[in-house]
Amino acid sequence: MEFIFIFLLGLFVGSFLNVLADRLPKGETVIKGRSHCEECKKILRWRDLIPLVSFIFLKGKCRYCHLHLSFYYPIIELTTGLMFILAFNISGFKIYDLGFMNYLNLTYYIFLFSALIVVFFADLKYGIIPDKIIFPAILVSFLYLILNTQYVMLPYLLSAIGACLFFLLLSLIKIRKHRAMGFGDVKFAFLMGLILGFPNIIVSLYVAFLTGAIVGCILIVWRKKRLSGASIPFGPFLVIGTLAAIFYGKIIAESFLRLASL
Repeated sequence: MEFIFIFLLGLFVGSFLNVLADRLPKGETVIKGRSHCEECKKILRWRDLIPLVSFIFLKGKCRYCHLHLSFYYPIIELTTGLMFILAFNISGFKIYDLGFMNYLNLTYYIFLFSALIVVFFADLKYGIIPDKIIFPAILVSFLYLILNTQYVMLPYLLSAIGACLFFLLLSLIKIRKHRAMGFGDVKFAFLMGLILGFPNIIVSLYVAFLTGAIVGCILIVWRKKRLSGASIPFGPFLVIGTLAAIFYGKIIAESFLRLASL
């Protein structure tokens, strides 16, 4: 029952994350009046806003003008539901444990995964990593490290500073008049270091650059991107690297060391 509840909670939170991923990169306020169709401006009723269900029932179209809705909406909602289940698992939450740390861990991972989802889709859609997501996430992660006494603060701070400086140097490099990294990536790298610490920050960057290179090569082969064309948002790959390090950091690091020793 707890998995069903946490999944449904994730669906409804995912609906809100859709709003954040759409409005924050545009500089729009999150509180923008009642939800409406961007095309016909009709106010949407409650039955049009049920996460996932409304999209399926309406066959992915606006009830009023029949405009095809973006598949981002159900994807983000479904992703959030699944990520909340993973947050429930990784936090080690125990339903009958009323301890402070039990609820702190679950709350932190739910918040963290929500922030990562917004970063992934905001950068994918608009090429922007919103400061209004990054800075609160940095603050929350910092407070979590303070409250969770099993962590030693210094290695995480050093990892954050090191990753930030590395990306800052990359941001100064220009390739065909395009910066190798945006400043949003620099700030996100600081957050990654604060979340992961050492050596997981190395694992996450390795996975991010590897997946980014693979996808970039595929897009070039398919001629979706040209070498002289627009840059590929790197935020989604950093999110993938962060999640890979959170769930499989130790396994990836040990596998890499075994290969290096051959």
